[in-house]
Amino acid sequence: MIDLHCHVLPGIDDGPSTMDDAVEIVAAAAQAGTTTMVATPHVSWDYPANDAALIAGLVADVNAAVAERGIEVEVKAGAEIALTRTADLSDDELTALRLGGGRWLLVEPPFTAASSGFETLFSSLVNRGHEIVIAHPERIVAFQRDPAIIERLVRGGMLTSVTAGSLVGRFGKDVRRFTLDLMRKGLVHNVASDAHSVVRRPPGMATELECEGLGAHTERLTLDVPAAILNGTSIPRLAEGTMVPAGQGGRLGRLLRRA
Repeated sequence: MIDLHCHVLPGIDDGPSTMDDAVEIVAAAAQAGTTTMVATPHVSWDYPANDAALIAGLVADVNAAVAERGIEVEVKAGAEIALTRTADLSDDELTALRLGGGRWLLVEPPFTAASSGFETLFSSLVNRGHEIVIAHPERIVAFQRDPAIIERLVRGGMLTSVTAGSLVGRFGKDVRRFTLDLMRKGLVHNVASDAHSVVRRPPGMATELECEGLGAHTERLTLDVPAAILNGTSIPRLAEGTMVPAGQGGRLGRLLRRA
């Protein structure tokens, strides 16, 4: 699997504090079946020092530490860029922050309920020549209140990446319901871990999909689509109504939702 969204660089944001913590996350991801991770630290007003050069250096350090431990996972550079920060960044910097050096930016909308200006800011990025993956839309209050916004953005060519934990209730029942609704409507293109630690926000994807009866879509959501995003090839898409959970997840789903 390819994890397009994870916080695995030490001491740079709200992810791991130390290199040992970072390597622990990578080791847990490897155990869960992940072979490639894209490090996506926050590039936002909360972390103004984070830039492409700092991220690239830390990615090299993490890869060296991971190789020393014999863990067969490659970490690539990327970023989770706050939508409100994008106008402040040059196109050269944004290009350097793209996922794995490809064509796509991972952009995080504000968590506020107000959606004023969202679509204008997204359109501005597209007009500047960038392709957009929207980070965890299921957790954005404005989208929950007005799902038509995310529908318009997807129709306009943007992709979405939901957090695996949202499927099993780690962010609450309302977020879980909205995530499954987006799945049914064909508005989800990728599932990523958004890992921050091995316990609080672990680097899992396949187990969460399986427990919600979506195991049949694991390869597409965690390998085919992210590989296309990294390689710049055509994005596999599914029609509305294709991703329907097969059952309610049973005992495994209930246990994960309590975690």
